[in-house]
Amino acid sequence: MTNAEILTRLQPIFDELFMEKVVVTPELSADDVEEWTSLTQIALLMAVESAFQIRFRVGEVEATRNVGEFADLIARRQESR
Repeated sequence: MTNAEILTRLQPIFDELFMEKVVVTPELSADDVEEWTSLTQIALLMAVESAFQIRFRVGEVEATRNVGEFADLIARRQESR
């Protein structure tokens, strides 16, 4: 799955979690979205794990700086399933 396909699949998840419209781009980060709190982060990770049928390891998500790097991580997790 390409990063563009992953970003497309992430958009509905973001639409569900955030009250205001958030456009998913590779450059998007938590700093760009006022509603993106630690609790929202947990909900986002759970939704992504469910949608993509993957599991993240402790600490690896925190190492990503933006949605583009997060999409890279999702792609790697899918390849290792």
